[in-house]
Amino acid sequence: MNKDVIIERVRKQAEGYFDRGEFFCSEAVVHTINQLLGNPFPEDVTKLASGFPIGLGKSGCLCGAVSGGSMALGMVYGRSHGDPMKDKMFPISASLHDYIKETYKSTCCRVLIKDYEFTSPERKNHCVQITGEVAAWIAERFFEDPEISKKIKISEDNASL
Repeated sequence: MNKDVIIERVRKQAEGYFDRGEFFCSEAVVHTINQLLGNPFPEDVTKLASGFPIGLGKSGCLCGAVSGGSMALGMVYGRSHGDPMKDKMFPISASLHDYIKETYKSTCCRVLIKDYEFTSPERKNHCVQITGEVAAWIAERFFEDPEISKKIKISEDNASL
């Protein structure tokens, strides 16, 4: 399957989880990226992202999609106890932050949604879009990494992506 098709499926999958109310932003990103990687982590890994929505537990700080995205990057570039930090972890996480800041002019949840009534469908759609953008950005970076791209196994009939 074409890389661009897979990236678009990742975007739509993350957006769908959030839009349908199955997950919030951070959870949708973590769950979707775990699926993209063939579920190397148990499905319960998504629970680790549950405290990040609405800017870290509704505090309005760092966008949940961005924090979930950094967690998802850790699935590949993170380390285990006793291991040295992988060279790519900090730069790629910072790149995600910078990309979202450049695209949306902030990574702060309260700034990203300041022009919306919180309960409005427009605000939700805006956040759904950011969630999909983060998931797609991560998928794109994984395809650019030869070591990781060979681990991505998506088939035409894979219903989850």
